[in-house]
Amino acid sequence: MEALIVIIAVALGFIGLLGCIVPVIPGPPLSYLGLLVLYLWHDPIQQAGVLSGGLTGKFMLVWLGITAAVTILDYIVPVLFTKVTGGSKEAVRWSIAGTIIGMLFFPPFGIIIGAFLGAFLGEIIVHNKTLGSSLLSGIGSLLGFVFGIGIKFAASGTMLYYIFKFI
Repeated sequence: MEALIVIIAVALGFIGLLGCIVPVIPGPPLSYLGLLVLYLWHDPIQQAGVLSGGLTGKFMLVWLGITAAVTILDYIVPVLFTKVTGGSKEAVRWSIAGTIIGMLFFPPFGIIIGAFLGAFLGEIIVHNKTLGSSLLSGIGSLLGFVFGIGIKFAASGTMLYYIFKFI
């Protein structure tokens, strides 16, 4: 049974990392679920924190907070970056659509290129903005998307590290 728990926890950790890049997979929540599986099935002495640096309830609450914050930021940051660079709501929507289309047809780089092109084209087509301001919105969307990937990857990667540490 222990081997099955370890396999499930590690698989959730790796799927969580994949979810940092693929928009339809909730990366950090799956990584947290991997930690939670270990926590629920781990040695009671380790859970109680008797061993230094153990997998404790406090540790799990901290990572729950980090996971929630990163997940919320992942939705807010691309919008903020696009808005700061002068982008509209349509630029954000088109950026999301471009990300999905890019992921389907040109993985993995299509995700990044799709986010940029979606915002860029959204501004040109919907608002008839100039090439310069549309380009700026596209860059803002791209930077927000890349920043979101970065914070998700940092959180999920750290959780995967702890999954291996606590095995």
